[in-house]
Amino acid sequence: MQRRAFFLLLFILFAGKIVAQDQTVDVELNYESPKKYVVENISIEGVKYLDPDLYIGVTGIAKGDTVTLPGDVFARAVKKLWEQDLFGDVKIRVAKVEGDKIWLKVDLLEKPRLYNWDFKGAKKSEVTDLNDKLKLKRGTTITEFMLSTTKDLIKKYYINKGYLNVDVNITQKPDTVVQNTEHLLIAINKNKKVKIKDIVFDGNNNYTDERLRRVFKKTHRRDWNIFNVSKFIKSDYENDKKELVSFYEQKGYRDAKIVNDSVYKVSDDRIGITIRLEEGHRYYFRSINWIGNTKNTAEELNTLLKIKKGDYYDKVALDKRLNTDEESVANIYQNQGYLFFNATPIEVKVENDSVDIEIRVNEGKPATISYVKIAGNDRTNEHVIRRELQTKPGDLYRRDNIVNTIRYLGQLGHFDAEKLGEGIQMDPNQQESTVGITYTVSEKSNDQLELSGGWGGNMFVGSIGLRFNNFSARRIFDKGAWRPIPTGDSQSLSLRAQTNGSYYKAFSASFTEPWLGGKKPQSFSVSLYYQVMNNSSYYYQAGDEYFKVIGGSIGLGRRLNWPDNWFTLSTAISAEVYNLKDWNGFIISNGTSTNLNFSTALSRNSTNNPIYPRGGSEVSLSLKATFPYSLVNGKDYSLYNEETKTGMTDKERYRWVEYYKVGFKGTFYQSIFKDLVLAVKGQFGYLGMYNSKVGYSPFENYVVGGDGLSGYAMYGTETIGLRGYENEKVTPVYVYRKSVQSTTILNKANVYDKFSAELRYPITLTPQSSIYVLGFFEAGNAWQDIKSFNPFQVVRSAGVGARIFLPMIGMLGIDWAYGFDDIPHAPGSGGSNFHFVIGMPTN
Repeated sequence: MQRRAFFLLLFILFAGKIVAQDQTVDVELNYESPKKYVVENISIEGVKYLDPDLYIGVTGIAKGDTVTLPGDVFARAVKKLWEQDLFGDVKIRVAKVEGDKIWLKVDLLEKPRLYNWDFKGAKKSEVTDLNDKLKLKRGTTITEFMLSTTKDLIKKYYINKGYLNVDVNITQKPDTVVQNTEHLLIAINKNKKVKIKDIVFDGNNNYTDERLRRVFKKTHRRDWNIFNVSKFIKSDYENDKKELVSFYEQKGYRDAKIVNDSVYKVSDDRIGITIRLEEGHRYYFRSINWIGNTKNTAEELNTLLKIKKGDYYDKVALDKRLNTDEESVANIYQNQGYLFFNATPIEVKVENDSVDIEIRVNEGKPATISYVKIAGNDRTNEHVIRRELQTKPGDLYRRDNIVNTIRYLGQLGHFDAEKLGEGIQMDPNQQESTVGITYTVSEKSNDQLELSGGWGGNMFVGSIGLRFNNFSARRIFDKGAWRPIPTGDSQSLSLRAQTNGSYYKAFSASFTEPWLGGKKPQSFSVSLYYQVMNNSSYYYQAGDEYFKVIGGSIGLGRRLNWPDNWFTLSTAISAEVYNLKDWNGFIISNGTSTNLNFSTALSRNSTNNPIYPRGGSEVSLSLKATFPYSLVNGKDYSLYNEETKTGMTDKERYRWVEYYKVGFKGTFYQSIFKDLVLAVKGQFGYLGMYNSKVGYSPFENYVVGGDGLSGYAMYGTETIGLRGYENEKVTPVYVYRKSVQSTTILNKANVYDKFSAELRYPITLTPQSSIYVLGFFEAGNAWQDIKSFNPFQVVRSAGVGARIFLPMIGMLGIDWAYGFDDIPHAPGSGGSNFHFVIGMPTN
């Protein structure tokens, strides 16, 4: 009865509207004898932006329906249209009546639409964030729901910033240009940021308030620690309460819980927190039994579990060692192919303070890989990725093979290493004991343009270079591949030129194929270079005085499977011809010297990211040697005597350069806390001689000190950076005897060592740019010969710096370092020094 009265009231309210409109037909209504009509047509008027047919359906009245007047059918239709919250007015009228046929029209007034909006009281950066979160669009219908949602999102945004008392007011203003549109003015009053004055615990009998406050990761009271942010964020607080309970569980308090907590207002910008705890008793592991294990014995599993009788009953550690640790039980099983392995710990007995655990193992069947798919590679050819995969269809599933695959793909440099681990989709099928794997990669450009300048050899040298790291030589003749160059085969092509004008010029080109033949990870490389200095003076040009170098090398490298698959063995044959004429700046003034050498290097690289490694190491041991000509040719290499014209001149002595050169470089990375990484480095180099009468080679020596940028290197020297000291100043100065009667001063080292420790922290790591800051300690030195070598006699420095890696430019950086020690032959070269970094560090 009440329902009928309600609809009758609604009908009376809108019935007056039916007869009051233009082109409206008066319908005689007899409430005692309602009449039935067949709807011949129903139409909607007044709608500009919405679909009329859609809202005819909303009314619930369709052509051919039978309606009773008076009745509640129109009231129900009006109610449904109001519920859409899209209209400012709704009317239904009778347009025409013929016998028992009726024509209806629905008049709708659309609510205004959004034309524009402005924020008041928000910073420019906050406006950008709010627009991203609100996603307001011009033309959106302004409804109460839309306005309330906008308010709530804005409040939530500022509450997460610590503004718990934020006020938001939205004013609607009709637009004067576009009809039925409005402008929203969103006024924000953040008020003061609310911070935590104190956090107090009740019921904590075993740990102090101070100890429990340190458990909280993001909820901190205001104190002397500038790194602790004291703003209150509800979501962070809830997570920290879970951390608190987890802390107690890790200490053996299995029954610990938070009884209640309260957050109360202290002042307008301060709150307090009180947390009431119930710690319970501490429990210990008493026995651990395994059930269902057939592949591994209980003794082997207990060794992996690393939990013994009497340890705190730590459920968190138990779960980690069963499932998530790098050497967990699950990891061992998955490396044996048991992808569907699971282990469930059950408390079978709790007695006094002891707990007996039964771990129920379901090993399942070994899983094989059903398929491997590649996605996201829009530049790199699929075969380049597939040849790096350690997981192939038909293989037994092993978790380590996936980890190794991620590392191999990351070391290619073509993909965003930060996303590789996230881009693996597993498709397990337990019934068939198979798993499908999809690797989704995110391509990034790693081609590089070098445009730089540096100071070396008392002159400014400009450099320009192009390095294409994903080149494809086989597509050179494919016109469609030049966009702008052929890419996709992971080959490297490098072109570089250096000059300071008319005095010095250098040109080089190199090419590397990482998989020669395409079937095995065997690299092939070739390089050519040419350098010339045309006189010994910067100001007077004399074309007949020059120092020229032409050289090239051919190399092969091979990835090894033993001792593990991170080892690489590389070999190369190189030839350099030094041609001098009237050159007064070197040991030899005239003549030709040939440096024909063989080199080999055994290296191991297990880093997980080429730009910002968080773990692993890079280690290499190298040997470079020429043939020992002086030991077999029977010549007299005695020092030349200018008076008697006996002995051997330097021109003849170094016609064929001879030496052997050994080197070691090692860098070890360790994550200290999340992205904070410690990099420890050490290196050593020694240039040896076969014959004391020949002496040390005038080529292939070391120069130590400064930024490590080579600038220009005409004499085959290897530049070693040592921050905190001026360029090359750590290199020893000594007297070289050219003949019995004459000497000259040389600034070269034949032995060096260097050690450093760096703490690194990233600012951003994205495909567009990677930026990190660092602090370092460094020490090293250089010596004339191996007899004077003392690894502990080093010069020391410390400093800070920053690095930015841009895909098209490469690595750039700046360091400030302070050299603590004096260098006798170069006073004042230490102290405060700035150093620039261009390119990936090699020493």
